[in-house]
Amino acid sequence: MLTTRTTARRTAIATSLAIMTVLGVAASRVAPLQAKPASTTTGPVEPSNRWLDGLKAKHRQFFDAPTPNGGIALVHVMNYYDTYNKAFGVKDNDIDAVLTFYGATTFYGLNDAVWAKYKLGEFLETNDPATGKPATKNPWRTAPVVLGLTLPQASIESLHARGATLILCNNALTIFSNLLAAKRGLDPKVVYDDLNANILPGVDLVPGMVVAVEQAARAGLSYHRQ
Repeated sequence: MLTTRTTARRTAIATSLAIMTVLGVAASRVAPLQAKPASTTTGPVEPSNRWLDGLKAKHRQFFDAPTPNGGIALVHVMNYYDTYNKAFGVKDNDIDAVLTFYGATTFYGLNDAVWAKYKLGEFLETNDPATGKPATKNPWRTAPVVLGLTLPQASIESLHARGATLILCNNALTIFSNLLAAKRGLDPKVVYDDLNANILPGVDLVPGMVVAVEQAARAGLSYHRQ
């Protein structure tokens, strides 16, 4: 059952998303796709479509995950690889899975440093299963807990090592950095730049997920809504 606080927060986020979309909010700067200490920024780099260049495998699927949903999307991607491996004898290099980070999963594409610095677990109302307190590190990075099971083999790092393509929406990062800045009483641009400089290694920043979904369809990927 949703609490009044949760309902109010979701309503506020939905309203902010709608307003920012109408105004055409865009990021003024983005940073390279590599992990850096929190608050460390570098020169601007435009979001790109280079994630599409690597999609050459015979089996390709787009896993659209705008909500955390208990980490189920991670298991679906893992099962996509495992099932082809075990049931069909297909190797990982003949499989392309694309996993998205946008909407409520936007911050799951960021490293532990900014999860701790900005108290993202508290902001997202996401608890660490081990402590029952707001998460201070990215719960999907190395050892996600899904349906009560700790599954390092379904983690972001494990999936990336198998060849999964990970994409983060720049529109969403802009919007949610503004919401986070407002919540913390900080400068939105400073927060955006800091979060952008702390995107997880291997995660590609794309201009907008609404376009990435279309691009994936044009590239011949099957679609799996999470």
